[in-house]
Formats: sequence, structure tokens, C-alpha cells
Amino acid sequence: MSAGKMENIAVIPARFASTRLPGKPLLSDTGKTLIQHVVEAARRAKTLRRVIVATDDRRIADAVTGFGGEVAMTRADHPTGTDRVAEVVATIPEAGIIVNVQGDEPEIEGSTIDRLITLLIEDPDAPMATLATPIRDEAVYRDPSCVKVVAARGRALYFSRSPIPHHRDAAPDFSDPTAPAALLHLGLYAYRRDFLLSVGSLPRSPLEAAEKLEQLRVLEAGFPIAIGLVDEPAIGVDTPEDYRRFVERWRARNPG
Repeated sequence: MSAGKMENIAVIPARFASTRLPGKPLLSDTGKTLIQHVVEAARRAKTLRRVIVATDDRRIADAVTGFGGEVAMTRADHPTGTDRVAEVVATIPEAGIIVNVQGDEPEIEGSTIDRLITLLIEDPDAPMATLATPIRDEAVYRDPSCVKVVAARGRALYFSRSPIPHHRDAAPDFSDPTAPAALLHLGLYAYRRDFLLSVGSLPRSPLEAAEKLEQLRVLEAGFPIAIGLVDEPAIGVDTPEDYRRFVERWRARNPG
């Protein structure tokens, strides 16, 4: 298939089960399900041709088709959302760049997705792209649950749960957004189709095993990861409190 016919698509993996927030995709205190909010947010990206929800749950599938969304049923035994996305993409030969959009980020900006796709368009040697944002709070810098990334010349050098880069001579200054002391990695990825279909076969790497970060498998295998900066991260919904705050923000933007 010629490059001119390739399509940029977003795939949103969605599961019903969630340890901290069961049934998360179908929560609907705003009058819309959470998964509908995510689909509508992704549709605001100007570079996408299709937005597909990938799920193994008929309840989610019915909700998506109910609001006019596109859904693909997948196997139930996928270990990661990336594997679920790959199953869907394997059936779409016209897919060019694929964005894996998290199913719990209803406030993702369309421009953020466009930024990811542009990274791969502008860096033809990179099979994968991701994003980061400046860290403005030292607690985030020190928190091992917040993944940091060191980058140079538009490529990721390393990802870690540790505070990186280490500032040897003075405490890091988090007040200057134009020269960030450190970068927070955002869990949003774009892939070229062939690479996405092969990434699951890459051997688990020692650094990945140590840090418990799958993206290190890609770097250790010798593949570059393009990285771009955005000003603000999307706010994910992981807990009942997260969802309550999202509903409050949505109602404030949509009074009446």
C-alpha cells in the first residue's frame, strides 16, 4: 500500500475490571460514559482518520456503539494494553501511525495526539514516539511512581523511577519552565504499524526487569524513541476521587 493511503489511527484499550475503580469506562455521572469522553477527546485531533475502542467486554462495546463510536472486540488474555492495541492493528493493513490512547484520560487534548504523530512524521528513523512534561514539583521528581526521562536532540536517552538527571552540585530548580530540571514521562505512545506488531516479540531486557518499565526494552534493543515536550499532562482517572474531581471540572465547564 502506498504511503499516501496510510491512515493515522488512535486505539483506546478499555477493560471493565479495575482494582481501584471497577467498571471505570462506564461511569456516567456527567451524562456520558467515561469512555465516550475519551473517544470525543481523541476525535478532536486533526491528524487522525479513525478512533477505535479495543475491548474484550461486551458492555463496553455496546456503550461505544450506542454513542456511534467504533469498537473492536479482542481476546481477554492480553497482558498489556499495547498487546490489545496490536491485535486490532494487525487487522488494519492501511494503518500507518497508531496512537495508543489511555482509556482513562477523558481530558486529553487533540493537539497532544497531533504532536505525537508529528514527531514520527518528522523523525522517519524512529519507530516509536512518546511525550514528557517539565517537572515543577520536587515531590514528583522524588516519587518512584512518577517516571522520569532524560532526552537529547528529540530522542529519549533513558527512563527511570529514580530522580534523573542527578544534580550533583546544587538542588534542582523547578521554577524555570524554559529550562526544566527534569522531565516527567507521560504514558502516551505512537507507533509505526510494523514496529507495533513486532515489539511484543522483543526479549525482556535487564533494565526493564530492574525498573519495571517496558519502554526500556525498546531502548535496550537499539531502537530510538522520539520524544516531545508538552506544557501540561492529561489528568488520568484511576480512583473514585480522581473521577469525582473530573466530574466537578466537567460540570464547571458545562454549567446547566
